[in-house]
Amino acid sequence: MAGGGALGGGKAPRRGKKGKRKSKKRLGFHLDMTPLVDITFLLLTFFMLTTSMITPQTMEMNVPPELDVPIEVKQSELLTIRVRDDGTIFYNMGMDAPEKIALKNLRKLVVDQNVQLKNRCIVVLKSSGDAPYGMVVSILDELNVAEPDILAGLKAAGINERKRKFTVAPMEGKDYEEIKGL
Repeated sequence: MAGGGALGGGKAPRRGKKGKRKSKKRLGFHLDMTPLVDITFLLLTFFMLTTSMITPQTMEMNVPPELDVPIEVKQSELLTIRVRDDGTIFYNMGMDAPEKIALKNLRKLVVDQNVQLKNRCIVVLKSSGDAPYGMVVSILDELNVAEPDILAGLKAAGINERKRKFTVAPMEGKDYEEIKGL
């Protein structure tokens, strides 16, 4: 008898009269899954070992130690950049009133102020606690991209050394009041 196997195979021979109807013979079919499982685990292991894991993108910031001695800063040399909750950027120089500025114009402003003040400009970035994180990172990127332009401007003015002065601080109550109606 042909067939057999786990899925039924052929039927037992019929006793008695043979009718015109012939029963169809089923061939038994058995699939051995062992090699497929082995191949699957080999492929899984291969892809796990050969793919590179995504490394988190971090921004390195060097923060100086806190000093108990207050540092005196001339207001005329202080460029303050503020980021509001909605992502709007404001700037002011010294005690001037804050003005709204677009992110694309920030680089030119920082370069101009550093060259005009002959490398004595101190940039303060103050952001609200609810400000979009991406906006703050974009501002930091713009400040980093401005460095070569500042160096070129200072060399044209006869200054060969760049002293970068920059700080990040949280917004305070008076900062919120200054930019509230703008």
